[in-house]
Amino acid sequence: MTRQETDLFTVEHSIHDGIERVTVTPRNHRHETPILMQHGMWHGAWCWRQWQELFAEWGWESHALSLPGHSGSPAQRPVWFCTLDYYLRFLKAEVERLPRKPILMGHSMGGALAQWYFKYVGDSLPAAVLVAPWASHNTIAGMGRWWRLDPAGMLMASLTASTRPFIRTAKHAAEKLISPRSIYSPEELLARLSPESFWVMLQHNPPFWHPAEKVKMPLLWLAGEKDAVVTVEHERQSAAHYKADFMVIPDSAHNVMMEYNYRETAELIHHWLEKRGIN
Repeated sequence: MTRQETDLFTVEHSIHDGIERVTVTPRNHRHETPILMQHGMWHGAWCWRQWQELFAEWGWESHALSLPGHSGSPAQRPVWFCTLDYYLRFLKAEVERLPRKPILMGHSMGGALAQWYFKYVGDSLPAAVLVAPWASHNTIAGMGRWWRLDPAGMLMASLTASTRPFIRTAKHAAEKLISPRSIYSPEELLARLSPESFWVMLQHNPPFWHPAEKVKMPLLWLAGEKDAVVTVEHERQSAAHYKADFMVIPDSAHNVMMEYNYRETAELIHHWLEKRGIN
């Protein structure tokens, strides 16, 4: 374990039982409820670092994990055998290991995992924040969007059962994930990305997947205005299905938490949680 201390918070980084975790603890705890952050395809705990530090400044403790085979978490099975229900086991275990039920925050595939959590584990968490998540419906139409966006990448992914072809160069990764105003350069982003299974994309479709009809917990759904991966309209329809509060982040690409306006977006979430009375 490594530990970094600042005047406002401490950062602990560990890899235990094969799972990488980054915990940021504020010096001044103003909120008792922790935030659990689940990354999306190719990413890891690292992608939340800027938000973790901001939320710590505002008094929130946060925990980010890397799924097996992502970032610092070693693979526990070949990537082409990884599925959403396999990943759900690790998310469920992270929720259960915390002494208090957390706010669940999920980005992209992590947002899909959050939806799987609602359906297959329960909706008794204090709240959830879905950040440019996969849509609840119309995911087959979303696959068509991938074909139009990158037909060569889609063909190679179909043949290899890996989504690595989608991010085969810095240019291809940037086109899908970030805007030119991102705090990461395309080269910095590509260097941090990990392999991912193609099956997870197929699995978030009928007949394997149908969203929960009712979710009781408070939900905030964020969409990037310039997201190349999921359309704002599909995001809006999904938020309406769950009766979630819906916000579009101006000028943002898919990786909302690493866009130039990441601080303003984090503030929106912080104020939403406070207005909901979540402490």
